[in-house]
Amino acid sequence: MTSAAHLAWATLTSLAVLALVFVPLERAFPARPGQRLRRPAIAVDLCFFLGQRLVFAALVTAALTTVAGALDLQALARLRASVDAWPLALQALAALVLGDLVVYWFHRACHRVDLLWRFHAVHHSVEHLDWLAAHREHPLDGFLTQLCLNLPGVVLGLPFEAMGALVVLRSLWAIFIHANVRLPLGPLRWILGAPELHHWHHARVERTAHNFANLAPYLDRIFGTYHCPEDPETYPLGLTEPWPRGYLAQLAHPFLPQGRARDLAAHPQSCFTSVATARSTSGCCPTGTSRNVSASPISALPNARTTQLAAPNSIACIPTITPRGNVASVTSASLCAPGPSAFRTSAMRPRCATVGVAPPLTTRLRARGVPW
Repeated sequence: MTSAAHLAWATLTSLAVLALVFVPLERAFPARPGQRLRRPAIAVDLCFFLGQRLVFAALVTAALTTVAGALDLQALARLRASVDAWPLALQALAALVLGDLVVYWFHRACHRVDLLWRFHAVHHSVEHLDWLAAHREHPLDGFLTQLCLNLPGVVLGLPFEAMGALVVLRSLWAIFIHANVRLPLGPLRWILGAPELHHWHHARVERTAHNFANLAPYLDRIFGTYHCPEDPETYPLGLTEPWPRGYLAQLAHPFLPQGRARDLAAHPQSCFTSVATARSTSGCCPTGTSRNVSASPISALPNARTTQLAAPNSIACIPTITPRGNVASVTSASLCAPGPSAFRTSAMRPRCATVGVAPPLTTRLRARGVPW
């Protein structure tokens, strides 16, 4: 068996094992009982899983190996000699605690620094959390996170076997806290992050400011960012800003100039492909309009059909899309997401745009069920 075939087999095996473990767990202890197994955007998250396992994991490992080689300095020899005298369990615990501390502050920086947020926002674009959604992550954001997590172990000279065990532990727990699970952990919730803590971190607010520690909630308590919601999880998830839906579009989006990125994300041809697809998304709006409005009945705009989107508190007026043979066509329609009041026409609100566009390649692919 070639190395490529072996990698593909290992990837499919890991996908099957994770599904066998987490799908029954999500069915038995659901945090959101109404969420379907084949929920919206599951194909996109599957693309992130496959891309991560088949392509980016090897690149990240190679980059981390390069960093470890660069840190093999004589200046660290005395420190590593001292640490080497510790029991292996103590070395692993020190690397674990220090790694959690470093990644906590890096995670907070991702929510404060615009450049970092552009890559981290890919992870927060998910609007339905489950075990597969944990893999929606930009590879550059994933590399920087893994660097922060593993840097203390590299500096301390932790043996490779112990480093590998910590990576597996953190990876499995990261999947668990994203899963659609509400499972009482008892006293362990003070030591290990619980799913309800991280679910709140994904709430649809502008750059959430709580629960940055995935594996160490005590750090959130120490630094004042801890919040544990007790009510049922009915709040909406995702971003408040326009964001592309497809896999390749999300990989490219952070590299675009900010103005261009906002225009592409807000443009209807990058957001909607059909009325059926639009019902399962939370909408993309032009710059200067809001899409977080109460889920109340909406009024039709002149010359446009409107639809209420499935995500809570999310309504948008979308273009009418009709099939022409095997290719969808987008007709002219007014686009705007108003405030809490009823929809306004473009005449009443000049910033709502009227568009008439031909479908690009991505639209045609999506119309045929391809996730990008």
